Amino acid sequence: MSVPKTLFDKVWDAHVVDSIANGPQVLYIDQHLIHEVTSPQAFQELEARKIPIFRPQQIVATADHNTPTLNQHLPVKDALSRNQLKQLSENCQKNGITLYELGHQYNGIVHVMAPELGITQPGMTIVCGDSHTSTHGAFGSIAFGIGTSQVAQVFASQCLLLTKPKSLRVTVNGTLKKGVLPKDVILYIISKIGTNAGTGYFCEYAGEVFENMSMEGRMTVCNMSIEMGARGGMIAPDETTFNYVKGREFAPKDVEFDKKVAYWKTLPTDADAVFDKEYTFDASDIEPMVTYGTNPGMGIKISGNIPSLKDASFKKSLEYMGFEAGESMLNKPINYVFIGSCTNSRIEDFRVAAQYIKGKQKAKNVTAWLVPGSKQVEAQIEAEGLKGIFEAAGFQLRQPGCSACLAMNDDKIPQGEYCVSTSNRNFEGRQGQGARTILASPLVAAATAIEGKIIDITQQLN
Repeated sequence: MSVPKTLFDKVWDAHVVDSIANGPQVLYIDQHLIHEVTSPQAFQELEARKIPIFRPQQIVATADHNTPTLNQHLPVKDALSRNQLKQLSENCQKNGITLYELGHQYNGIVHVMAPELGITQPGMTIVCGDSHTSTHGAFGSIAFGIGTSQVAQVFASQCLLLTKPKSLRVTVNGTLKKGVLPKDVILYIISKIGTNAGTGYFCEYAGEVFENMSMEGRMTVCNMSIEMGARGGMIAPDETTFNYVKGREFAPKDVEFDKKVAYWKTLPTDADAVFDKEYTFDASDIEPMVTYGTNPGMGIKISGNIPSLKDASFKKSLEYMGFEAGESMLNKPINYVFIGSCTNSRIEDFRVAAQYIKGKQKAKNVTAWLVPGSKQVEAQIEAEGLKGIFEAAGFQLRQPGCSACLAMNDDKIPQGEYCVSTSNRNFEGRQGQGARTILASPLVAAATAIEGKIIDITQQLN
C-alpha cells in the first residue's frame, strides 16, 4: 500500500534527480523565469567560469522591476535602469533566451505574463530571482524565489540542491461576505498566524473558499505566501485551472493537452495525507482588511481598531506609520492610491475597481495610479472599456511594470505620505523613503481614491 501524499510531495518527488543520504536533494527545474535585476551577476559568473547556459529553451525573460510606466517608447531616463535593461537584452541575445522587453506585446511583470501566456502549468517546478515567485503555485506548481547564486546554478545545470521543506495546510471553508476579495483572505490569514508561521514550510491552501476562487484570486493568495514566512504556496489544480490554461499561447495543444490534464488530475493531495502543521478558518469571520503597521501581518478588519501590544518593534512600527494603539483606521485621509503589482494587477482586479469607480469622481487630494501587470492586461482594459471609466473619474492609467510596489523605478510615494496599495509589502521605505504603505484589496483602494480617506466599504454593500 503506497503512503498517501500531499500535492507538494507529489510534485517534489517527481522532480528529484538525486538524493544525499539524510541530506539535501537535487531538484530538476522545469521553468526558469528571469528579469533585469537578479540575473546580470549570474550571467557574469557563468561567463567568468566559461560555463554555457545548459537549457536556454527553459528560460523566459521579461523587463519589469526598473521599468518606467510612462513613455515606454522613449529611451529610459534613469542610467542604472537603462544599463540593467541593456544588459538583460545583451545576455538573452548572446545565450538564445526568449526575452519580452519593454514594448513587446508579451511584456509585463514576470508573475503576471508567465501565467497568462500558458508558460505556467500544473505540476511544474518554477523558479525566479524574485521572492513572489510563489504566485505560480496557484496552478498546483512548486514555485519559489531564488537568490542570484541559485540563478547561476539553474543556468548551469537546470537543477538546484535543496532541503525539502515541511508541509503546512491552511483550510478556509464557508462563504465569503460581500466585498471580501482574495486579497482580504490572505491578509486575514497572515494577521491570524503571523509572519513566521510558514518558515521552513510549503503551504497548501484548501477548502471551499479557494475551490470557488478564480485563477486570478488564487494567484493573489499564493503570491503572499512569502509574507507568512513560507517558502511557497500551492492550490490543487482543478477544472478552473485547466480551463484557464487551455488555449493559451504556450499551453499544450489538443491531444497533448488532454494527456497533461489526465496527469494533472492525479496531483491533488490524497485523502489521508498528513501535514506537518494545519490551520483552519471560517470564511464568515473574514472582512475587508487593511494593514496599519510595517509588515503584512499587522492587519485588521477595516471596521476594527489597531490593537495594543507591549512590544518594542510594534511601538516602533506605529511611530513610523504615525498611528496609535486603539484607534480606528476609518476616515484617515489618504493622498495616494496604487492599484497594481504582481499581487493585484490582473484584469479581474481592474474590473472590480472599475465597477466601483464607474460614474464617480476621484477625490481632489488623491493621486491614483492604476498600473496593469502586462501589455495583455493593458489591452484588455482598453477592449473592455475600462480605460474610459478610469479616465472619466480622474485616475491615471499607466503602462505595465512593477511600478509603485517597490522603490526601484520612478513611481515612488513621497516621504511621510500614506498610500493605500494593492501590493504585497508595507515595509518601511518599501514604496519610497519615508513612505507609509497601507495594504488593501483593489475594492478598498478604489473606494479610498473616490473618498480621499479610508471608509468601511461594507456599509455600501449591505
